[in-house]
Amino acid sequence: MLRRVLLYTALVLGANAAFAGEIDWQAAKDGGLAKLVPSENAPALPETTFTDRDGGTHSFADYKGKVILANFWATWCAPCREEMPSLDALQSELGGEDFQVVTIATGRNPPEKIDKFFEETGVENLPVLLDPKQKLARDMGVVGLPVSVLIDRDGNEVARLVGDADWSSDAAKDVIRQLTAP
Repeated sequence: MLRRVLLYTALVLGANAAFAGEIDWQAAKDGGLAKLVPSENAPALPETTFTDRDGGTHSFADYKGKVILANFWATWCAPCREEMPSLDALQSELGGEDFQVVTIATGRNPPEKIDKFFEETGVENLPVLLDPKQKLARDMGVVGLPVSVLIDRDGNEVARLVGDADWSSDAAKDVIRQLTAP
């Protein structure tokens, strides 16, 4: 009997991706993130900078040590309008010292239009970051919007999702928790 209990415990713990420190990609897909694709042999993140609304310069290096979900979007993008509230909810629930949603408006997105977009969609917890000449988007291989890129604590691309997703879903939160697990 003890042998069975030990075997069952080992199987349960071994099958738990969060416990193992790995991402359970299949559970994420089954949970609604069907378009989330793990990034194998992804190139290093570019050192390309982006700005904030005051003209301050930023890069992904600013977030080293955190897991980030970088989301490329635009005010004119209908799927972005659908997705943004879930990104806001994810940041509200899990954002902090270990994790940050980094939303980057790419292309022509005047700050006043971003403010209106955020107000209309109820976004309160996301940064206003800009890539007006789409340099970062091009360097990251973003060809449509929205695009979300998961980046680990060491600055490596882990996965990418082209199109919109429900980032406030249990599946999305599980992926973030697995990435931020010690």
